[in-house]
Amino acid sequence: MMDTYFDVIGGLFDKVRAEQAKLIREAAEKVAACIQQGGVVHLFGCGHSHILTEEVFYRAGGLVPIRPILIEKLMLHEGAVRSSELERQNDLAVDFMSKQDIRRDEVVFVLSTSGRNPVPVDVALMAKEKGAFTVGITSLEYSKSMPSRHSSGKHLADAVDLVIDNFSVKGDAVLSHPGLQVPFTPSSTVIGALILNALFAESIEIMIEQGFKPPVFLSGNIDGSDEHNQALVEAYKERIALLADKGCTP
Repeated sequence: MMDTYFDVIGGLFDKVRAEQAKLIREAAEKVAACIQQGGVVHLFGCGHSHILTEEVFYRAGGLVPIRPILIEKLMLHEGAVRSSELERQNDLAVDFMSKQDIRRDEVVFVLSTSGRNPVPVDVALMAKEKGAFTVGITSLEYSKSMPSRHSSGKHLADAVDLVIDNFSVKGDAVLSHPGLQVPFTPSSTVIGALILNALFAESIEIMIEQGFKPPVFLSGNIDGSDEHNQALVEAYKERIALLADKGCTP
């Protein structure tokens, strides 16, 4: 099955590149504009989707002004089953989103493969109310196959300004075997990481071409990187909680 999985993921990489490149470029332009104006890029996801918000945070070779919205009860380590239940609650996001320092013309990425649960939808809607440009990374096939759990009937794709499709199948599991009745092995995380890293790479190039030096971390394991990184930490520490013990959780 290993070779089959490599083939499936390789095919999805090609599909994203062929069919989502224009949308990725559009989002990258928004990110570049946001950072050049002194803004911050925010990311939110529940459950396994939150992994992608940390993928691009405080990352060697990554952009500095990246802020994951980490709500621990919606992650996995405080109770995976409970986090899934909470993600389905309408209006749960109202309290924590009211505390987020999201400013006009900043960019907010919301990640939800099914796109049907209320919390990601509410995060997108409330980020728009704050004046942010919202980007959803989701599966349109998955969303269209299942009814929304949001009180408005909206899926994530209906709540954001721009949608990037990760092409996950319904249920996210892409492999099957005659000896097992259920499909297995997901694709959304690896494809989501591809999309975000490609998008930020594009935004870095856009900033360079526009004469702006993009703030990018050097690996802390490279000799001489501390001085470079410390200057960037000082510039952004108040907005992205790089030095705060409590992280980004309100």
